[in-house]
Order: sequence, then C-alpha cells, then structure tokens
Amino acid sequence: MSNIQSKEIRLKSRPVGVPKESDFELATASIAQPNYGEVLVRNIWMSVDPYMRGRMTDRKSYVPPFQIGAALQGGAIGQVVASKSARLPVGAFVNHMLGWREYAVGGEALFTQVDPSLAPVESFLGSLGMPGLTAYVGLMRIGELKDGEKVFVSAASGAVGAIVCQLAKAHGCYVVGSAGSDEKCKWLTDVAGIDKAINYKTCGNLDKAVAEAFPQGIDVYFENVGGAHLEAAINHLNTFGRAALCGMIELYNDTAPRPGPSNLMQIVGKSLKLQGFIVSNHADLHGKFLAETAPLIASGKIKYHTSVEEGIENAPKAFIKLFSGDNFGKMLVKIGPDSAI
Repeated sequence: MSNIQSKEIRLKSRPVGVPKESDFELATASIAQPNYGEVLVRNIWMSVDPYMRGRMTDRKSYVPPFQIGAALQGGAIGQVVASKSARLPVGAFVNHMLGWREYAVGGEALFTQVDPSLAPVESFLGSLGMPGLTAYVGLMRIGELKDGEKVFVSAASGAVGAIVCQLAKAHGCYVVGSAGSDEKCKWLTDVAGIDKAINYKTCGNLDKAVAEAFPQGIDVYFENVGGAHLEAAINHLNTFGRAALCGMIELYNDTAPRPGPSNLMQIVGKSLKLQGFIVSNHADLHGKFLAETAPLIASGKIKYHTSVEEGIENAPKAFIKLFSGDNFGKMLVKIGPDSAI
C-alpha cells in the first residue's frame, strides 16, 4: 500500500492573548504504512481542551510546548485501518494523543483500545475520558469530598465541571455551580440536578451571589476559572475547607501578570487547603473512577452535553470557542465517519 495523504492542523505562530485562526494552518502530510508493532489509525473524533493554550507558549511546563510548523497534539478517538500489532487488530477503536490530524501512525503503546459497546466512542474523550477522570481526581482525592458536604463548582457546565457537579450530587452534597448563560444554568439545575446555578455574567456582585447561595459556607471548591471566582470562594470557604485547583481559564490569555486574590490571608486563618493538580499524576485512580462513574453514566444518573464542529479544518475555530464561552459542555471536532473502515 502507498502512503496516505492526511490533513492536519499545525501551529503557524504563537498566540498573543486570545488565539486567532491565523495562528493555525491547515496542511497535508504523507503518512507511511505501519511497521512491525505499529498501527495506522483514521481519526473519527478529536478533543480541544483549555490546557492546550499553555502548550502554545514557549515556556517550561509539565508538558513540552507545541512547535511552530508542527502538527498539534491532543486527545482523539479513531479506528485502526492497518495493523502490524498483535494487540490492536484492524477495526479496533482506540484512544490516543495524536489528534489534530486525519490519520495517525505509531507504536501500539501510544494507543488504548476502547469498547464502543459501553458508550458512544466520543464519550472516551469526555465523561469517560480525561475530563471525567479530572473531575473524579479533583473532587475525591484533592477535595477529599465527604458525603453531604457543600460544594461550589466554577465553569460548572463545562466538560469537567458538569461531572464534578453530578458526582457530588451522587454523594448527597448540596451543589452550586457557576456558568456564563441562562441556558447553561438551566441545564445545570433541570438536567444535571444541582441545587442552584449562578450566571456570573448577569448576577452583579459575584461575591454576594456566592454568599447568598451558601448561607452555611462552602466545604469544597472546584476551581476551573480563577480571578473573581477564586476570591469569592476563599471568602466563603468554611474552616478546614478544601479547594481543588484544576484550571484558571480566565487567566490563560493574559499578556501581563494581574494581581492575585486580595484575601489570601484567610487561607491561614481558616486553615484552608488549596491544591493544584495535573490529572496525569493520578493515573492510579483510573480504575476507581471507572468503577464509580461508568454505572452512573450508563444508568443516566450522570448526563453530559457536547458541542461539535465538523471537519479537521474547523478545529482551530472549536478551540477558540473555549475562551469565548460559545461552547456548551465538552467541545469536540468530528473528523470522519463513525466507522473508518
């Protein structure tokens, strides 16, 4: 068989502030057939995630930065179309990190087989994938959740936040989430089943809105936003409260440092725990995560929402939507047909 021509998205320039479509370019690469121990995968779905913004900046971090002129990387679900692997046969669906391209080839260790009978394959990029595990790690290990506690979640309708909310409700907690539209807030209360939702864009004084939502204070705060959300959470965390710092999307596109929360002294006085975490450092919880959440998802007790852009050429548009709030739930790009063979 001859090599395959595959469209891919490359980083054209490093974004300054909010990324623009001109920071990316659509290119075509020649993909070789697999060698011994390798597979060739045609991608069906790919994920765009806020953490990718950090990799577009040339700085030292927990993952290397993307390189100018090279294809981007990220979570994807595809189907094996050619195989020289004893473990991954033709037709197998796999989860991997070679997204932002139509085809990927590599050693079998780069790919994890997923079972499409458990859930739609795209779920392994969302509720059953990295966002779901992130929610579980942050809430259960970092947040040390106890049944019946009072939980505040920022960006609560997002891919991670929505799972956090519903896991906390499954443990009998009082849950309040923030989101950026009335539609998202309605989904949180009417579908996800949380107790209250705050539209942070229209509530006026966010600190006052949080105070009114938590007359008995907050025990666990799950942080996805930063800025005013973090300051309000610190104000209303109870003594020995915990905050799991997952992300701070409000700050990702800043071009200069901004002042931090003005109330950090409360961390000492209230004996608070604020801990950041990277989900890849907690892979040992994957089995527990699936054991608890998979049945809840299968039974419909945990629900999720997705936003989808069609076509690899629209991947940059999908990524940029993460920072404008135009996405609702998990943001995905549909690259190809549900079955690649």
